[in-house]
Amino acid sequence: MYRYERPKRWLRYDTKAVIKALVEAKSAVQALTAMPYQKSWVQTLQLEQMRREAAATSRIAGGGLTERELDTALQPDVLPDELHTRSQRQARAAMLAHRWIAEFPPGLPITAEVAREVHRRLVTGCDEDHCLPGVLRGRDSNVVFGTQERRGAEGGSICAEAFAGLFHAVETEFRDHDPLVQAMAMHYHLAAIHPFLDGNGRTARAMETLLLCRAGLTGRASVAMSIFYEDEKLTYLRILNEVGHNGHDLTPFLIFALQGVRGQCDRLTLEIRGQMQRALFRDTMNSLFNRPENKRKRVMHDRQIEILKLLLEEGKTTLPDLQRKTLFAYRSVQHDNKAFARDVQQLELLQAIHFEYRGPNLEDRVAYINLDWPQEMDESDFLRRIQPVPQEKALKIPTVSPAASS
Repeated sequence: MYRYERPKRWLRYDTKAVIKALVEAKSAVQALTAMPYQKSWVQTLQLEQMRREAAATSRIAGGGLTERELDTALQPDVLPDELHTRSQRQARAAMLAHRWIAEFPPGLPITAEVAREVHRRLVTGCDEDHCLPGVLRGRDSNVVFGTQERRGAEGGSICAEAFAGLFHAVETEFRDHDPLVQAMAMHYHLAAIHPFLDGNGRTARAMETLLLCRAGLTGRASVAMSIFYEDEKLTYLRILNEVGHNGHDLTPFLIFALQGVRGQCDRLTLEIRGQMQRALFRDTMNSLFNRPENKRKRVMHDRQIEILKLLLEEGKTTLPDLQRKTLFAYRSVQHDNKAFARDVQQLELLQAIHFEYRGPNLEDRVAYINLDWPQEMDESDFLRRIQPVPQEKALKIPTVSPAASS
C-alpha cells in the first residue's frame, strides 16, 4: 500500500516534457477567449457546462444518473425531498458549488478556508451523514482510495499540516509556475492528501476549476474538465496513482490534464463558431428571402424560412420528419405535399440545404443546413437561382396528415 508523504517540492515536473502540451493548451485557451460572441450564447453555454460538470464529477465518484434523474436534480426550483438518490443530491450540490466558484471574486486569495468552503458546498445535502462538511479528517480517521490502494495523509495533525502546507505553497512556490500548471498541481495534491472523509475527488476537481478561472478560463470560456476526466476515467485514475508512486512527479498528470484543457477549449470554440455561423445564416436568410415581391412569392418564402429555421435548430432531419414538423406552415395551401416538395427542392437549388442519401426510400433522405451558405451566396446569385421548380419535377412525397404531425 502506498502511504502519502508530504513533498519537499510541491511542483516537481519535467519542464521540457510538459512544454508542448502547455503551449498547445494555452493556444487553445487564447483562441477561445478571443472569439466574438453574443451574451445569450454564453449564458446558454455556461448553464450547459455547469450541467455537464455536475453530472460528470458525480459519475466519477461512482454516482449513477439517468438523464431524467439529472434533469430533475438540476431544476432550479427542485426541493430537497424531491431528490430520491444520493447521486441526484450530489449532482445538485456540485451544480451549486460550481455556480459559487463562477462568482468567486478574482481578487481574493486561494486559501485553505476556500477549499473547506468548496468541500462544504459539495457534501452538504448529500454526504454529511458520514462526512462533516469542511472538516478535515481527525486522528485515526484514515482513508484508502484508488485502484492501487493509496493512503491519504495520516489523519489528525499530519493531514492538517499537509493541507496547510499546500495552501502555503499556493502563496509561494506556485507563483513561479504557469497558472494552468498551478491548477493541475492543486488538483493532484488535494486528491493525494485526501483531507476529508468523502468528497475529495469532487473537491480537487472543483478547486482545479477555481484556479482555471484565475488562468483566464472564466465566463464564456469555462471548461468542464470533469467531462474529460470522466471520458478518460481509467487513464485519469491510473496517472494519479502513477504520480503518487513516483514521488509526486507531476509530469504525466500535467501532460494528460493539459491535453484535456486543449480538447475542451477546442470543443467550446467549435460550439461558439457554430453559433456565429447560425446567426450569420439567419441574417442572410432574412435579408434575401424577405424581399418585397408579389404576394405568392412572399408566402412561398415564409414557408421556406420555417424550413430553414427548423434545420438551424436541429441540424439535420429526415425529409418526412421535416415535413411533419413544418406542416403548420402549409395549412392554407391546397396541395401542401407538392408545395413542400417544391420549396425543399428550391432550397437545395439555392444550396441553402443539402441532402444525404442513406438508402433508396424517401425516409432515407436526410436534409441538413449548409452553414457556409452566407459565404457562398450573394444577392445576384440568389435572384438567378430562385426560380420556381416545375411541377412535373417536384419530389413525390406521401401525404402527411395533421394527426401524424402531433
